[in-house]
Amino acid sequence: MNRIVVGVDIAKRVFQLHWVQPERRMVKPFVVGNKNDAADARGIWMAVQQPGIKAVAVKSEEQQAVLALHRMREQLVKFRTAQINGLRGLLTEYGEVMPQGRAGIKRDISSALGRLSDRLPAMVIDALREQYARLNELDEQIAQIERRLRQWQRGDSATQRIAAIPGVGLLCATAAVATMGDPKAFKSGREFAAWLGLVPRQTGTGGRVQLLGISKRGDKYLRTLLIHGARSVLTHSKSPPEWLTELLKRRPKNVAVVAMANKMARTIWALTAHERAYQSGYVSRPA
Repeated sequence: MNRIVVGVDIAKRVFQLHWVQPERRMVKPFVVGNKNDAADARGIWMAVQQPGIKAVAVKSEEQQAVLALHRMREQLVKFRTAQINGLRGLLTEYGEVMPQGRAGIKRDISSALGRLSDRLPAMVIDALREQYARLNELDEQIAQIERRLRQWQRGDSATQRIAAIPGVGLLCATAAVATMGDPKAFKSGREFAAWLGLVPRQTGTGGRVQLLGISKRGDKYLRTLLIHGARSVLTHSKSPPEWLTELLKRRPKNVAVVAMANKMARTIWALTAHERAYQSGYVSRPA
């Protein structure tokens, strides 16, 4: 029986299909042109027939819901950062230089507005207070999302297991489980780390291969959380792993951070794929 491969590009209101009848497949070579729905569908049709193309891991609706919470929180954090920067900029115009960081501006803004109230019209002071109140509202909305994520974590055994890994907190644990989908879709922890872009890019010719910086492929959000968690371990841990300490003696700090993030990703996969509890100093042995 003949099999027809169909490429489907899903847009907001239009589905674009592309296929080639078996008897017409060798009529002329495919040409890559401008980006449009038809070209995208043709590209999908070509891609699914290539060897080595990895299918996207299927996520459950619950995992998609958790990722939706993360996306909403990420957007609120961006709004909060913009609000803080805008408020700091307005106060600087009137000679009130706020310290860096959210804690600093929360600590000093009341006294700054008190000093400015003697010099500026009341309408400006009221507007500045409203901007500051909006900042508190964003804090509460972000905290509410984090409470929902923590509630979900209490009922999910996988996130509880990987939360025990040093550097993996609430956000990283819930995002990792939701992003990964089925851990069995990856052959190993190394493949999962590569899927997240935590492995070196390679370039070479004539048999000579040169390793560059990390590939930065895959999910940027989860990769960023792992990098931040690894940096926290490197900075605040009282007893970092011995291999990490030795690596810091001969390589730059950022290289050690990425290596730690890679290790964390591989450990996350191992604990979820094999349903094991985290053990400090555990050494895997070949079967």
